[in-house]
Amino acid sequence: MIIDAHHHLWKFNTQDYGWMDNSMTILQSDYLPDDLEAELKSSGVSGTVVVQARQSLEETRWLLEQADQYSFILGVVGWFDLRSSGLKNQLEELAANPKLVGVRHVIHDEEDDDFMLRSDFMQGIAQLGAYDLSYDLLLQPIHLKRAIKLVKTFPKQRFVLDHLGKPLIKAGLMQPWRSDIARLASHPNVWCKLSGMVTEADHKQWQYKDLLPYMEVILESFGPEWVMLGSDWPVCRLAAGYSEVMKIVQQFIETLNPRDQEKILYQNAIDFYQLKIEN
Repeated sequence: MIIDAHHHLWKFNTQDYGWMDNSMTILQSDYLPDDLEAELKSSGVSGTVVVQARQSLEETRWLLEQADQYSFILGVVGWFDLRSSGLKNQLEELAANPKLVGVRHVIHDEEDDDFMLRSDFMQGIAQLGAYDLSYDLLLQPIHLKRAIKLVKTFPKQRFVLDHLGKPLIKAGLMQPWRSDIARLASHPNVWCKLSGMVTEADHKQWQYKDLLPYMEVILESFGPEWVMLGSDWPVCRLAAGYSEVMKIVQQFIETLNPRDQEKILYQNAIDFYQLKIEN
């Protein structure tokens, strides 16, 4: 079994996806479940977790609708305004759907680097536990020290770091990312996705060896029990196709024992997101 723990879906329009500039024309079209399904079959992927790509409740509702229609979507990581006084009502409404498994905010697009440590945002994080929802950390290296404070404040809240924390792979830089990753990984309520690497590397000339040192740091820091696989499709298409991206991690873990491979390929995603797998 393989579970893709991180991909996106969208109906493209320039207003909602303004972050897709003219260098990202390959992303400026619809990416829907039918488009992904063929990719999953060719790569042997049996289930997925779809993650928000714009900050609206409308999108969260739409993703849940897609998950209800397509059985391969096992979970949805949606967006909620964690600072809103109406958050509880929003969670009450949408968390009734068992496929809502987590929440994410695009932290790295906020002007305030301390955004995740604001009291109103943290009050929102504090409400997630009542609905058994996880939280995806979408950060850049500058935010890792703040993330360490956040996860320490909420030791019972499950967190997962998306895309290795977006290390500067193209520049070949390791520090202070490496030290901060080790500190973040020391908290047992934090997992990490091996995802989004090719888009942090040179889009046209990246090689496996460019990504290897960063994957090694993650595996060494977190251990195989706290790491999972994600494609970051269709964003990955800026630098590589779906099957190519999925093979990167499979190649990296092929020397591990079979049980550890199973954890990274599917079991950790099931456990972290508490996915329901039908026999």
